[in-house]
Amino acid sequence: MEALEGDYIVIKAKDQGVTVIGLTRGTDTKFHHSEKLDKGEVLIAQFTDHTSAIKIRGRATIMTRYGTVEAGE
Repeated sequence: MEALEGDYIVIKAKDQGVTVIGLTRGTDTKFHHSEKLDKGEVLIAQFTDHTSAIKIRGRATIMTRYGTVEAGE
């Protein structure tokens, strides 16, 4: 399987106040960054050496090379 590092995702907020949280890589997973999106705002995020997971709170559309997911539905 191809390495996921470097992959981008696109997050489009469907409501006010959608939270996007970056989680660290390693033995202890920790929050390292967060963003609040207003309705209609788009964030392009990337998995890196430091970011292993992205958590999304609220109604949003998440687009990846693997497909589209609806969060908060």
